[in-house]
Amino acid sequence: MKAVIMAGGKGTRISSIASNIPKPMLPIGGMPVLEREIASLKGQGFTDIIITVSHLGEIIMNYFGDGSKISPITGRPFGVKIEYFYEKEPLGSAGALFKIKDKLDDDFLLLNADSIFDIDFNRFVAFHKSHGGLVTLFTHPNNHPYDSGLIISDKDGTVKQWLSKEEERPTYYKNRVNAGLHILSPKVLDMEICTPKVDLDRQILKPLSGTGKMFIYDSPEYVKDMGTPDRYYLVEDNFENGIVERKNLRNKQKAVFLDRDGTINVYNGFIKKTDEFELIPGVASAIKRLNEAGYLVIVATNQPVIARGDATFEDLNEIHNKMETLLGNEGAYVDAIYFCPHHPHKGYEGEVAELKIECSCRKPKPGMLLHAAQDFNIDLNESYMIGDTENDVVAGLRAGCNTILIGDNINNNYGDTLLVNSISEAVDHILTKKKVKIRRHINEIRK
Repeated sequence: MKAVIMAGGKGTRISSIASNIPKPMLPIGGMPVLEREIASLKGQGFTDIIITVSHLGEIIMNYFGDGSKISPITGRPFGVKIEYFYEKEPLGSAGALFKIKDKLDDDFLLLNADSIFDIDFNRFVAFHKSHGGLVTLFTHPNNHPYDSGLIISDKDGTVKQWLSKEEERPTYYKNRVNAGLHILSPKVLDMEICTPKVDLDRQILKPLSGTGKMFIYDSPEYVKDMGTPDRYYLVEDNFENGIVERKNLRNKQKAVFLDRDGTINVYNGFIKKTDEFELIPGVASAIKRLNEAGYLVIVATNQPVIARGDATFEDLNEIHNKMETLLGNEGAYVDAIYFCPHHPHKGYEGEVAELKIECSCRKPKPGMLLHAAQDFNIDLNESYMIGDTENDVVAGLRAGCNTILIGDNINNNYGDTLLVNSISEAVDHILTKKKVKIRRHINEIRK
């Protein structure tokens, strides 16, 4: 599969750092960002590359040549084949694609040259091929969804709506944004464009929303643009701390699993509607600290309200959208939500019979944690389960996690479990290994 890298932007917002080199040549960890992108592609077998350039493009072309040159950083050949398209006049974010469409005879990767990323491209491509769409967008949560474009999809990943950041959005929404990595079929270029500049998002991708031809590939892997000085310095810091590389799903991940009711939100009985959901003070800032430290944050929650007929799947989805919106407003996010809709006890008026079953996902069984571990390549022994009940702790222990109990229940012994007063104190321990009261281990709890 070919990779097209769009490197034609002027980088006006970041010109205070370096105005005499193109933005993709800014160094991260002593190596130009574009070189890191090319090295990542090459390392995963993507060696046929087209780079579109314009402003100061000759610097890029002289540096990489046709891909056979020796890197001045590593002393080794770049080891790829590179072709270029030079925009004499600005063509917008996608105009160059129409100029090179005769070189694109099959699905191709489309990447921005001003982003730092470390992702498993083969996993991305496999998802695209299995879904058979014209376009697959790489999406992820971020810490500023309130001013980002939102991608709204259904449960199988089909894009239903693409909301630009200036468009009105729902009151509550899932924190999923386009990361700027795409896989496109050349068929999307079979259209008449009458404007001198072409906007990739607004003129090509957004119109595919709701057609069933565009999907999202949702991943917590590291992708950040460096469009401003603040973002550039953040990316540089993340790279130096090893967060960029660690987030690649080829590597074992560390996760913090969170119960929902009583851990994230105030518990006043089963929540059935959005207006009953209220974040516990301090939760968003604690989760934000985990985000910044590179931990996956995954919610694992029993929701018997579905089986009991007290709420629908749509109700639960809207409650979770409120949770994500409130967290996002404070710069925090969760990477995934797993819920168990089952309940084994029958006899409730209005219950959903097919969900009144014994299952493997309802805590204290570890099914949700094991499922997440498979989805995200999680090292459970290096991960934590945080909750406020025995079911949370036992599920974590059975999965092989470290466990933290929120509350002052001193009459029960849940094994090697830390006892804390809040999620903030739990995060203090995780990030600093600060001493907290430890419960005695009971081997039987893991059985």
